[in-house]
Amino acid sequence: MKAIWLSTLFSSEELVKNIISHFKTYGLEVRGHFWEDDLEKMAWAKARDELIKPDLLLWLILATQENLQTPSIRYGLSLLSLTVQAQKGISFPIVILYTEGEKPSPEALPTPLKGVDFLSLSDPGMAAKLVVKVNTPLKPIPSDYRIDTYGNPQIGQWIEVGPSTESWSGVMFGVSGGEITFHAVGPKGSLPSQSVLNYPMRGLKLSLGEREFIAWATQNPISPETSYFVKIEGFPETILFGPYSSGEEAELFTIQLK
Repeated sequence: MKAIWLSTLFSSEELVKNIISHFKTYGLEVRGHFWEDDLEKMAWAKARDELIKPDLLLWLILATQENLQTPSIRYGLSLLSLTVQAQKGISFPIVILYTEGEKPSPEALPTPLKGVDFLSLSDPGMAAKLVVKVNTPLKPIPSDYRIDTYGNPQIGQWIEVGPSTESWSGVMFGVSGGEITFHAVGPKGSLPSQSVLNYPMRGLKLSLGEREFIAWATQNPISPETSYFVKIEGFPETILFGPYSSGEEAELFTIQLK
């Protein structure tokens, strides 16, 4: 059987049992959990290890319209989506199964969720459409940057960024909301145990439109095999990052998290 992961954003055991039973008749094995909306405990990260298993072929999110409008849920889904996409590729299928009303607008969702697909729980062909998705080969989607997330109460909340192909001569990372409390450079893929920073900077003020960011930076060269790691307190609305520039203009990437 093909395995998928089901994140249910509200409590309804009977509904979930019916979904699991229905999908089983289509050859889909459903694993999953009930979403815990607790950002302080970084509960969003609990499903990470299961979601990135090689045999897991799709992430299904069962949600109400209200769930998708709740800032804390949007933030947790964003960070979990980023780490799943970092490990399994940007094209890994994420599907929101909405329970009522009209299809949500992708433009109203945070950046990491804008590429998701939508299915209605009332669609009689919903299970068959999921079967097609899990059997469709993934096409790699190129990106100019890498981003991953880490979180648990012991280590705190971290974000890792770096270039995909061309090296950066330095790196900058800013938050709108929340606060950066530590930064480091090291090999990609895991938090470094030690780090030496070249000309580290803190408290840089940046503006993007009407939004203000507080950024940290370092002039360490960042290659496709190395990363910049920042520890964040709080829950920023938006982050920006990219190559460090001492001039007025900088080419930076922005990601809305809520």
